[in-house]
Amino acid sequence: MRFIRNHFRSYDLLLLGLAAALVVLYVRAAGGGFPLDDSWIHQVYGRNLAQAGEWAFVQGQPSAASTSPLYTVLLAVGYALTVPYVLWTHLLGGLALLITGILGARLAEQLAPKPRWAGPLTGGAIILAWHLVWAAASGMETMLFAMFTLLLVAVVWRERDVESGDAGAIAMRGAIFGIVGALTTETRPEGALLVGLIGLLLLLARPYKTGRGLMMWGFAAAGGFALFIAPYLVLNLRLTGGLLPDTAAAKQAQAAAVLGTTSLPQRIWQMIEPLTAGGQLLLLPGMVCFAIVQGRALRSDRRRWLDWLLLLWPVVLILLYAARLPAPYQHGRYVIPALPCLLVAGMTGLFWLMEQGRRSLVGRVLTRALAVSTALVFSYFALLAGPPTYARDVRIIDEEMVASALWIKEHIPPEDLLAIHDIGAVGYFAPRPILDIAGLVSPEMIPLIGDEEATWNWMQRKDARYLMAFPNQVPGGDTRDSRLCLVFTTDNPTAKAAGGSNMSIYALAWDGDCLN
Repeated sequence: MRFIRNHFRSYDLLLLGLAAALVVLYVRAAGGGFPLDDSWIHQVYGRNLAQAGEWAFVQGQPSAASTSPLYTVLLAVGYALTVPYVLWTHLLGGLALLITGILGARLAEQLAPKPRWAGPLTGGAIILAWHLVWAAASGMETMLFAMFTLLLVAVVWRERDVESGDAGAIAMRGAIFGIVGALTTETRPEGALLVGLIGLLLLLARPYKTGRGLMMWGFAAAGGFALFIAPYLVLNLRLTGGLLPDTAAAKQAQAAAVLGTTSLPQRIWQMIEPLTAGGQLLLLPGMVCFAIVQGRALRSDRRRWLDWLLLLWPVVLILLYAARLPAPYQHGRYVIPALPCLLVAGMTGLFWLMEQGRRSLVGRVLTRALAVSTALVFSYFALLAGPPTYARDVRIIDEEMVASALWIKEHIPPEDLLAIHDIGAVGYFAPRPILDIAGLVSPEMIPLIGDEEATWNWMQRKDARYLMAFPNQVPGGDTRDSRLCLVFTTDNPTAKAAGGSNMSIYALAWDGDCLN
């Protein structure tokens, strides 16, 4: 009972109900699928790990196309327990959304003890952020990573207000931080960047009375991190010969054309723009207020450097992707984990503005109007705009990738080698050896990305019999190539209505004669 009293608030039940209701709403709107083909990649790795004990996309062929080993293990637990994968996957996402909301509420209470409803409202804003609900229901590691980023902030903030100089207590807190940092990195590799940023800010904050305390915390953190990150590094070294999964090199190779044709400021805006769809845009005044207040606080208290994590982490994450992997598609899913920190900062700043606004009639009217507008916009996107958007995303995957995979299962023998760009649904519904022309599970393809003739030659050398691709994924982009013999196309309307195209499957005639 003491543990419950110390760690839980009565409003946590409200946050639980809100998170559960929203995830169920989105999943029911879409019929239980996933809005990304990559979600099916995670399912394949989780299933193979549970059923065959292999870290592989194709059984018997170990590979490193899972960007999130921790998420793969969590999915494997569901398969091992024989829980239906749709239920287990969305349960994980909903739980991560709930914990993120609770963490955000606790951080807001530290920053804004008044008003007393600052915590539950901040937690509610996080859970109502439709990008995060989408992420929770996406079948991806995105929401889990977002949760861990806020957890890291919460853990290091304990050092900001530290009272005890006891060596054992300092070392224990450092070790816990290191372990959480390792788990964050095993969820997404860029978690290591957040760990490094926190280390830098801790050096600036110097929360301990002596340098000895900081060194003790740092050594313990490094030890905890090394102990828990070691299996991840060993796995990657064994599978790829490097410290990162193959997905990192493959994605960067695909992004090379964008990097060469757009400027960094353009790419930064491209990464930010998807995140502006929602109530978070109305929290900009709160974020500015937060920055001003924290900037002033630094003059008298260097420990406030740790509060700047809420703004610096989103900036660093967005800059990382703008510089290395400018991929704003799918509602900016790579930078969605920036939102929880931004929302805590924005909501806290809004509460501070409302407190200051109480001093005048105009201030009260303006700040309350801003607060009401923010609540309405969050609710609109979460309840009205978000579900149909999510349902459309799922429908595209079901009508294009899943439908093609089911056709392949019925019509193409597993021994006929298939070249394919989007591998997830095929790997789940029609498992077989494949040639991955995106390079995720076929790393020998990575140096060939962007070289159409080399790709065709590689496919012919491997004796590929079929190609599954969207028109823009066909090497060279020419669907009239004499080597392509169309045998199936989905011809579904949703992708076309969204400005896309249909998935097609081609028999490959290496002699250029489709009649043979």
